[in-house]
Amino acid sequence: MQTIQILAYGKLKESYLREACAEYQKRLSKNCKLQVTDLEPVALSENPSEKEIKSALEKEGDNILKRKKGFMVALCIEGKQYESSEFAKLLTKPAMYGESTITFVIGSSYGLSQVVKKEADVCFSMSKMTFPHQLARVMLLEQIYRGYQIISGTKYHK
Repeated sequence: MQTIQILAYGKLKESYLREACAEYQKRLSKNCKLQVTDLEPVALSENPSEKEIKSALEKEGDNILKRKKGFMVALCIEGKQYESSEFAKLLTKPAMYGESTITFVIGSSYGLSQVVKKEADVCFSMSKMTFPHQLARVMLLEQIYRGYQIISGTKYHK
């Protein structure tokens, strides 16, 4: 069974987001072994300088690279956008390289370090639109679930 690891900076604060994630985690238990890890963002000042942000992203990036397993997908705005059927194919791609684990990385509110983006096997963007940072996890879990449903040929994806 494939392992999906999600490394995400920040905790889900809203109960409705936690409930949505719990629902998709329950659904995904039939398709994969899911591991979600909340990471603590580096604390920044009220109005951080570019240098302070870059330093924080580098520290967060080091933490990500120490924890990542297998095929890594970095969620970043400049990444490639996929249709759901293309995303489903992405879920099967690591197996072609002998990998059984996919690590999805959700950065902090300032994104991801350049090192993480360069180390990623795929840089993925959910949309050109801006969404609340915490919603990204719910959206990702739903797309992973949808991807498995596409792969197995169910009617969930219409």
